[in-house]
Amino acid sequence: MKKRKFGLVLSSVLAASAILGACGAKEEKPAKENENASSGENNNEEAFSVAMVTDVGGVDDKSFNQSAWEGVKAYGEEHNLKKGNGGFDYLQSKSDADYESNLNALLRRDFNLVFGIGYMMEDAMAAIAEENPDNKFAIVDASVKADNVVSILFKEQEGAFLAGVAAAKMTKSGKIGFVGGGDIPVINRFEAGFVEGAKTVNPDIEIQRKYTGAFDKADLGKITANSMYSSGVDIIFHAAGATGNGVFSEAKERKAKDPNANVWVIGVDADQYDEGKVDDKTNVTLTSMLKGVNAAVVDISNKAKNGKFPGGQTLTYGLAEDGVKLADSRGAIPEDVQAVIDEYKGKIASGEIVVPEKVEK
Repeated sequence: MKKRKFGLVLSSVLAASAILGACGAKEEKPAKENENASSGENNNEEAFSVAMVTDVGGVDDKSFNQSAWEGVKAYGEEHNLKKGNGGFDYLQSKSDADYESNLNALLRRDFNLVFGIGYMMEDAMAAIAEENPDNKFAIVDASVKADNVVSILFKEQEGAFLAGVAAAKMTKSGKIGFVGGGDIPVINRFEAGFVEGAKTVNPDIEIQRKYTGAFDKADLGKITANSMYSSGVDIIFHAAGATGNGVFSEAKERKAKDPNANVWVIGVDADQYDEGKVDDKTNVTLTSMLKGVNAAVVDISNKAKNGKFPGGQTLTYGLAEDGVKLADSRGAIPEDVQAVIDEYKGKIASGEIVVPEKVEK
């Protein structure tokens, strides 16, 4: 999520459909199953096992953590691994205090590669990596300087710029909103790109911005969205993890009460179309800004398995690498607006437009 970046071409990653040994027991007595193992053991002695630790948003946040877990599962399924020791698994963090203990727990279970998901895990990952120099780690959305850690970053501002263009072109009220989780660099990049994109196509647009301070509080997302929609905002882009689920709840409630209400949500990290479903004919998801977290997890896992672990490197995925993009709008965005979005996408990917990482004050 920050600092030095150099591109990594993702074409090979996204072309691949997916990616991710247990010990045998001797005759005397069966090995005691580790209490943290989820289900099943693997009998392939050459298996390269992978696991991840979520941040407080949870593995089913319909967003960032879930995308990472989908990547871990995809790797496991491709390599015929089972969920549990010797295969692939995850541990969920309920608070910041769980990060180090969860990382250590996966090391005790002998996973070959351990991912830490999220900027908030940076300090814990740095400490654990220093204490375990012979183990392999990867962290998403943070940069840890250690030879046994690969840091995975994204140019969120580039994808968010396109979300801003979409919002500015689609708003009827001339008012749009941004709901962030924590006020941290990665979310600042989402905000900066969204503001820059919207103002590029409409310098006079009104943009309301609010940080909830949490990634796991749907109630805060709902309250914030209620305030914005009530003030005339008709499109909200959230970058708030599970807190953003509350934004969807508020939009869906308003649409259910008034089918003519012009309320939309732009999702984040994963395609959140299903989150916007009101009924079989109505959906409030305009589009989603996708981050290829799942593809990056698969890519790094395969590299490590094949003896090419990029430890000590920071790999950055942007529009040029197909690491960020907008999801299919399923017809919500008309062709003429999509053409404008595609035009800006090309300019950013070519370097003609450089999107700022921070909002210009």
